[in-house]
Amino acid sequence: MNEPGMRPSQTRGPARETDLQALRALSELTAVLAEEHDPEKLLERSLGTMVRLAGAQAGAVRVVTSDGAHLRLIASQELAPEVVAQEQLVPLDCGICGAAVSDDAVRQSFELQHCAARTGSGYFDRLGTAVVIPLRHMGKVLGAYTLFFDDKRETPEELGLLFRSISEHLGMALENTRLLRENMRMTLMNERQLIANEVHDSLAQTMAYMKIRLAMMQEALEASEQPRALKHAGEVQQALDGAYGDLRELLSQFRNRMDPLGLVHALQELQTKYYDRTGIALAFDNRTIDLGLSVEEESQVFHIMQEALANVARHSGAKHARLTMELVGGEYRFAVEDDGLGFFAFGQRLGGAEHHPHLRHHLGVNIMRERAQRLNGTIEIVNLPQGGARVSLVFPAQSGGPA
Repeated sequence: MNEPGMRPSQTRGPARETDLQALRALSELTAVLAEEHDPEKLLERSLGTMVRLAGAQAGAVRVVTSDGAHLRLIASQELAPEVVAQEQLVPLDCGICGAAVSDDAVRQSFELQHCAARTGSGYFDRLGTAVVIPLRHMGKVLGAYTLFFDDKRETPEELGLLFRSISEHLGMALENTRLLRENMRMTLMNERQLIANEVHDSLAQTMAYMKIRLAMMQEALEASEQPRALKHAGEVQQALDGAYGDLRELLSQFRNRMDPLGLVHALQELQTKYYDRTGIALAFDNRTIDLGLSVEEESQVFHIMQEALANVARHSGAKHARLTMELVGGEYRFAVEDDGLGFFAFGQRLGGAEHHPHLRHHLGVNIMRERAQRLNGTIEIVNLPQGGARVSLVFPAQSGGPA
């Protein structure tokens, strides 16, 4: 079926030329899609392809604004400066552009008086034809390309179909880029929340403890009870030393980003540097052949194991630790074991319980559990019969987590 205003080419010669143009355009478009990830630059570069392919005098590309009521100019080629100034934002129902977006159909017009009247520019009086190609994805119109010609001409059907194909490819790329940015924004927000939780767990509670002890020390000094004041001063100093150590560990974790070579290599790097940083000998036991995790899943696993190892260094008093990763019965299991004192919750030994209530906001466990939930997994914490503790991350091999 022909688009409105389109007609078939009358000879095979022009058709073959159009085919060659199509191949060149699609080749160039493929290169642009592979190289460019900024949506506005992608549209700007593809506009040049459209203008050259059609032999147009000028062109513009617009996107539908978030309120769904306007078209915003993204880029233009060879339009008069006064026209560009007037075309930055136009109503969604504006002229031929609005008609093409509303009907999701290629539109062609030889009458450009509306454009001339709206912009107050004589530029459009010198043009003969305007062709508008909607930019769409999955039935949703995202914007439009407008091509201007200096004479009155019909657009061959083959070229119209090619324009539609190009616009659909660009629409898909534009939507994918939007989703990628949205996902990155959500990831950033989640990471900030996790950092805030980590600071709360590691520093805020310690500072609250110091504030109470400072008040008690002040009371002792006012009562001239020097031994009690010295006792509280020692407690403040001990808490301050712990907070300083926690802060250094936090900064080290925040700077230690996921290795681009993948999870196994990142964990191997942790093992290599762990003894020098902590004095604890760390063994790494990889029992898997191929992980098959997404980049996001690898990142979550890495940060959970990093936190578990940090807890061993800060609190366990261990001399040796082991990091194990395996795939058993359709589940991934990542575990950190140590030969230290085991887990304590406010002075009470854990004794093998997996979800002790006092651990909810203790030793970064809450942070690890939040990350595990993104993998549809759980954190298991047990004290070992022979001494020490084990922290395990368990999640299904087909987690359905974020890709």
